Amino acid sequence: MTSIEIGLWSFPVLIALIFMRIPIGAAMLATGIVGTYLVTGRWTVILSQLKGIAWITNANYSLSIIPLFLLMGQFAARGGMSQSLFNAAAAFLGHRKGGVAMAAVGACAGFGSICGSSLATAATMAQVALPELKRHGYGGGLATAALAAGGTLGILIPPSVVLVIYAILAEQNIAKLFLAAFVPGLLAAVSYLIAIAIYVRLHPDQAGQAPRIPWAQRIPALIAVWPVVAIFGLVVGGIYLGWFTPTQAAAIGAASAGLVAWVNGGLSREALLDCFKQTATSTGMIFFIVLGASVFNSFLAFSRLPQVGAEWVTAQGFTPMTVLIIILVLYIIFGCIMDSLSMIVLTIPIFFPIVTSMDFGMTPEHFAIWFGILVLMVAEIGMITPPVGLNLFIISAMSKGVPIRETYKGIIPFVSADLLRIIILTAFPIISIFLV
Repeated sequence: MTSIEIGLWSFPVLIALIFMRIPIGAAMLATGIVGTYLVTGRWTVILSQLKGIAWITNANYSLSIIPLFLLMGQFAARGGMSQSLFNAAAAFLGHRKGGVAMAAVGACAGFGSICGSSLATAATMAQVALPELKRHGYGGGLATAALAAGGTLGILIPPSVVLVIYAILAEQNIAKLFLAAFVPGLLAAVSYLIAIAIYVRLHPDQAGQAPRIPWAQRIPALIAVWPVVAIFGLVVGGIYLGWFTPTQAAAIGAASAGLVAWVNGGLSREALLDCFKQTATSTGMIFFIVLGASVFNSFLAFSRLPQVGAEWVTAQGFTPMTVLIIILVLYIIFGCIMDSLSMIVLTIPIFFPIVTSMDFGMTPEHFAIWFGILVLMVAEIGMITPPVGLNLFIISAMSKGVPIRETYKGIIPFVSADLLRIIILTAFPIISIFLV
């Protein structure tokens, strides 16, 4: 068996290991180790690689931003910010048809701006919004689907942990990627609001209406979200204005969120220790995935599969846009069986050399940023695409009594909105790069 054939066979083997419920990091690590041995025939190469890759991967200074953003999200959840965001959004939108579901999506967008995690945003906001959606007579499918889709805004709106990983893998500027993701993230939130508005007009029995909130109560609800606005402005604005680096901004954001949580009474000693524990657990998981991906991608480099693949694609005479569309479709399919972080660390070293070898009519930096935003968007579509969308499973597990088939039906308008948005962002790259 040639090295190319070994590289090709590694993917079905890896997917089989994932379906056997082996952690994705361990699956990539094992496949990479065995594949390297089969290609080189020497264990000494593997031992030497493990020593070097483990150090080089985890000693990357840019990775230090990840635990800080995760800790900021933990503090934000403890500080009652999710509740205040939902209350403010509901005060202005709740009286409209489908308004409470719109408020849930809006609150997800706000919480995502200081969380950076899709799963954490979905799970946190579900605790706050599901009881209210049920109380106001919303159908189970619409309620769960809106929260699952809203959760994806956690990594679409900066700061985003997954975008940080992409920046490291593609060797791009983190601050510029955050800036480029801002408009597409807002476009995603608006498209979900439009999808809800259309859905409730086609199925009026699926949504109730909350009473109109007087302005005397709206203003205090709006004022209550000032910590979220202040932290987001301090972190993202500080990066763009050059006040501090992304890592420094993450540290300041975590400290600010922790201070707010402490002032609001949500950060006792036990809660603080739990925040550190949850952050350490998530960080360890992410770092292990990155390590496993590094070993697996090193094996692919030995097999020369990425180089041969790039040469083959170029020789076929496919147009650059055709290749890009095929890759985006593959991402949507992959997203149905693995989370966005694992998918990106696994595929970027393979797909990125292929697309960068083609001429898309823009500078290499602008193309890398545009491609990163598209990858981020399609990766999150997989989080809400049946049958294995992770956000769907999380929300369904938290919404007792709602059959998952109802959630599958309810998610269709949101997936349709996502696909339309991807078409727009692909056809008009300027939307993603004009701020940069």
